[in-house]
Amino acid sequence: MDIAEVARRSGVPASALRFYEEKGLIASLGRQGQRRSFAPQILDQLALISLGQSAGFTLEEIRSMFAPGGAPAIDRQMLAAKADELDATIKRLQAMSNGLRHAAACPAPSHAECPTFQRLVQAAAASAHERKHSKGLRKGTPPTR
Repeated sequence: MDIAEVARRSGVPASALRFYEEKGLIASLGRQGQRRSFAPQILDQLALISLGQSAGFTLEEIRSMFAPGGAPAIDRQMLAAKADELDATIKRLQAMSNGLRHAAACPAPSHAECPTFQRLVQAAAASAHERKHSKGLRKGTPPTR
């Protein structure tokens, strides 16, 4: 199947397909004239790439999920670690949501006088400080601003 058909059927732009090929995430079979040609299983590979991106894996981590022939070769420990990371993120975001809901309905005359809101602000500052000092530790992750 040519690159235009892969793009149409997968919803992944041709430019992204070329980028994925350049990064070693997918491989074309060659060219038919001017266009790259792909095997039908490319659609499954692209679905796995999309799932990995949705879960927060880097492209390098996703690339490691494929054997040389393109078949999935997923490290279960990596999946478990990502699930733990997502659970921690969900917990942090749930606490943030609860704090914001409290601040919105807080009877204190000012947010500055609300102990719950002040704890929320301190937690956000600590989290920003932690992200600033840990950027670059995870290879393939763009730095946060």
